[in-house]
Amino acid sequence: MITLAHISDIHLAPLPSVSLRALMSKRITGFINWKLQRNRHMRRDTLTDLVAHMRNQQADLVAVTGDMVNLGLDAEAERAANWLTQLGGPETVCLVPGNHDAYVPGALEAARTLYGDYMSGTTLGAHPFPFVRRHGDVAVIGLSSAIATGPFIAAGRLGKAQIARAARLLKVLGAEGLFRVVLIHHPPQDEFARSRSKGLWDAPELRDVLAGTGAELILHGHTHISSVSSVPGPTGDIPVVGVASASAAPDGHDAPARYNLFDIEKVGTAWNCLMREYGYQRIGDDITMRLQMRIY
Repeated sequence: MITLAHISDIHLAPLPSVSLRALMSKRITGFINWKLQRNRHMRRDTLTDLVAHMRNQQADLVAVTGDMVNLGLDAEAERAANWLTQLGGPETVCLVPGNHDAYVPGALEAARTLYGDYMSGTTLGAHPFPFVRRHGDVAVIGLSSAIATGPFIAAGRLGKAQIARAARLLKVLGAEGLFRVVLIHHPPQDEFARSRSKGLWDAPELRDVLAGTGAELILHGHTHISSVSSVPGPTGDIPVVGVASASAAPDGHDAPARYNLFDIEKVGTAWNCLMREYGYQRIGDDITMRLQMRIY
């Protein structure tokens, strides 16, 4: 059995000092939003306690689905690199970027320079995404929907070339009989993806690929809520699971911080996958198991 832990939307706090020059971009809107709202709702102590609880579970692999930072500052990327070492080494932790990691042009490239080992694996050619990590019978496929956009836009896009590479990998890994876990920051299901300002612009193309190749599980972040949904696959629905922000304070605006654990095991020719959700309640500081459900 392989245990996979999933967290997302780290949004490391507090925000480092920001120069006026750095604010002469889209960052000005994010800076104002942080000062007026997010600094009260994204707490470092919340994240620290949640991660400590998750580490006690001794998962075989930890998946992080993006938004390590807030404004894409170099100082934030350096802090994220240090924080990841506390979470674990790149051999047990894998990461796909979110829109905040590509907040302005060049931010994602700077992040990959500092902690690109966490966003790496087997790839097709020289392209960094998708990458594949294999752990026994589990194959993690990391996609990047992170792109730099204008003010008030938090949308994502994969691009035709990345989607085509993902199709090839999913087909090959499926033929090997592996449990394929797709990591992506922006959710692919239509109820979230259709938004022009926050959605995944080429979600229909990704869903077309998934309908043909299949996958066993899709994990995402971005919405700051916990959710269980699905998209069509070739032989039935593919579970799609989102998780709340790992830094969200229990008394904040968003859903309280949470993480998910997936126990994945092959019995004969069938998969068993048990999901457990842990996190804070609205009242109190305790982290508890909030949900347990069988995915397969």
